[in-house]
Amino acid sequence: MTLSRSDSDQRALRNTGYGLRTVMLCMLSVAVMVLDHNNEHLNTVRRIMSAAIHPIRLVIDAPFSLGHWIGDSAATHNELMDENRQLKEQNLIQSARLQRYVALVAENTRLRALFDSTAKIASRVLIGEILSIDMNPFRHRITINKGSNDGLYVGQALIDADGIIGQIVRDQFFSAEALLITDIDHAIPVEIVRNRLRTIAVGTGNLERLSLPFLPRNTDVVDGDILVTSGLGGTFPPGYPVGIIYEIASDRGEPFLAVSARPAAGLNRIREVLLIWPESTAAQRATDEDGNLATSPPTAAIEAPP
Repeated sequence: MTLSRSDSDQRALRNTGYGLRTVMLCMLSVAVMVLDHNNEHLNTVRRIMSAAIHPIRLVIDAPFSLGHWIGDSAATHNELMDENRQLKEQNLIQSARLQRYVALVAENTRLRALFDSTAKIASRVLIGEILSIDMNPFRHRITINKGSNDGLYVGQALIDADGIIGQIVRDQFFSAEALLITDIDHAIPVEIVRNRLRTIAVGTGNLERLSLPFLPRNTDVVDGDILVTSGLGGTFPPGYPVGIIYEIASDRGEPFLAVSARPAAGLNRIREVLLIWPESTAAQRATDEDGNLATSPPTAAIEAPP
């Protein structure tokens, strides 16, 4: 009986010790999370860990990349021929347009010279590929394969072939996390092209919808109005397409209109993104010590004409 009681006491002490350790670990975890949330002391640790696990992420993504490569390689000969024909036609059309574009650039340069105005420095851009997409339906975030090692910075704007995608919210050396414009925590200053009216477009959690909640009832806005970036705030350069208004509702007694817009960018089908630098930043980075324009490395950036 004594031995049995001793064993029971030892088991009780062990169970108590495990419970106390669990409580202490929970309290320590909560303290660390609160400290990191308020003061962001763990950013350096997080970035180092992200750089350390980057090879593991590449290994995990390798089977999917291999599967995409095999699928693309399995395309039929006829499909490739049709695609090649279409690309040739598009290339011919774009070449014709480019000839006119070169003439317009030359004309623009002559007009700037007449007005004694310095031509703007071309914006620096960089192409990035999407590594992963946040599967949380309430969070619209993506991870790309470019990071601070490539010159990216928090707040940098992303676009695709059609318009604004979002902005960088966290850099991780070799990768970066971006917030899409449709995320519920995102807002972007915009203006209506038709009348230059400025407002704010906020995310709704729906990849096909933006909301413009700050337009008074007497605002001049119509279905089909095009939204572009206004340039206010400095995050997004002005003039880039954001969306097209497709729904306007006016509830009696409400001081503001309920306006919805469809994003210009194809947020649900993007695979590559284009990172852009403001013209002032691009000019500063492209200028050498003598004040002459330096040529950017061809592997790091693509120079676009003004």
